[in-house]
This record gives sequence, structure tokens and C-alpha cells, in this order.
Amino acid sequence: MENSKSTNRIWELDFLRGIALLLMIYFHIIYDLKDMWDYPVSYSSGINFYIGKLSAILFIVISGISCSLSRNNLKRGLKVFGIAMVITVVSHLYGSEFGIKFGILHFLGICMILYPLFGRLKWYLLVLMGTASIILGLFLNNISVSFDYLFPIGITSPNFSSSDYYPLLPWIGAFLYGNALAKLLYPKKTSLFSFTIKPNIISWLGRHTLLIYILHQPVIIAVVYTIRKIF
Repeated sequence: MENSKSTNRIWELDFLRGIALLLMIYFHIIYDLKDMWDYPVSYSSGINFYIGKLSAILFIVISGISCSLSRNNLKRGLKVFGIAMVITVVSHLYGSEFGIKFGILHFLGICMILYPLFGRLKWYLLVLMGTASIILGLFLNNISVSFDYLFPIGITSPNFSSSDYYPLLPWIGAFLYGNALAKLLYPKKTSLFSFTIKPNIISWLGRHTLLIYILHQPVIIAVVYTIRKIF
């Protein structure tokens, strides 16, 4: 997720990021209706599950691309991770069952901080590393331990819970794919297209995803609460 000043503006990245944000908001509406108010909807299977994962993959891949366009990934990463830690505290205060220990903002913040370690690698090495990360992450998902100290990399106990959970393995694989795509598609850091699109709400959302991410859950909860009170 990026704020409006974090990258050189490439309109198709803003547009795709805006689509990812809309998908994420929809998924979180379904999540809240199910877990907070027990409505008969599901987010763990079917179309809603895939919408949630598609949103996350888009965000992660685009973030991987955007890191190659940013002048200060360390600063951006520390900012995003700091906001994520505030969300961790607030979500646990709201209710331990809704606590976020390592959500997508934690994940993206760490990836931005780590970017200098592999940002100069050739695209094919990034693809190989990304694929290996995904395979290793899928393997780790089948490992169960009696402690949760390694939850950032995907090793957890059966009792571990986080209402939003994107461990480094396997998800850093998608981020590395984004790094590779940046080298293949955006070596000149300019749009792939010879045209631009008119200002629109989707692109605007894509330029302000971080702020909207911070605000959207309280807004969803307030709107649903109000509607329930009225009707």
C-alpha cells in the first residue's frame, strides 16, 4: 500500500491499487458481518475467499513494483510498520479475538525495509527466490510447534490467532515477483501505455490507499452499527 507521494505516478499502478482496495473493503465488510454480527455469510470459502486473496496479491505485487520506483524504502517501510503496530495495539484492545499480530501492513512494512537486500538482483533470480519462498512457506504451513515466537515467518502453534495474517513465508514470494516485474516492465520508471486515463475515483483511491486502509474498518463498523440501530 502506498500513500500519494511514495512513488512516481504510473497511472495503471494507481488504478490496479484502487481496484485492490475496493476488493479489500468488500472482503472486510463480509468479515465484519460474519465475525462481529454473526450474519450467515462466509469469507473462508467460495468467491469471497478468492476476492480477499486477490486483493492481497494485487497489493503485494504492486508494492513490490513500487519499491523499485521509491527513493527511500527504509523510511516508507518504517512508517508502514509503525502504523501496523498501532493497529495491533488497537485491535487487541478492541477484543483479543480480533487482534492482528502480523497483518498485511506488518508484512509490507518489513518487505519495504528488506528491499535493499535484493533490489539489485536480476529479474530471473528474483523469480527463483520468489518461487522458493512460496514452496518453503507452503511446507511450513504443515508444521505445528508448541510456541509462537516464529509467527512472522509462518511457523505457529495450533493456538495461534491473528485476524489478519500474512507471514513472510510464503507471501514474500509475491513481493519478489513484483520486484521482478518492475525490472521487466518498468526499467524506465514510466507507464507501459502511451495514453493516460481521466481522473477517476478508482485511481484516486489507489493514490491514498494507506490512509483509507487505516480508516475503512472504523467506518464499516460505524455504518453497520448505525444501520442496525435504525432498522
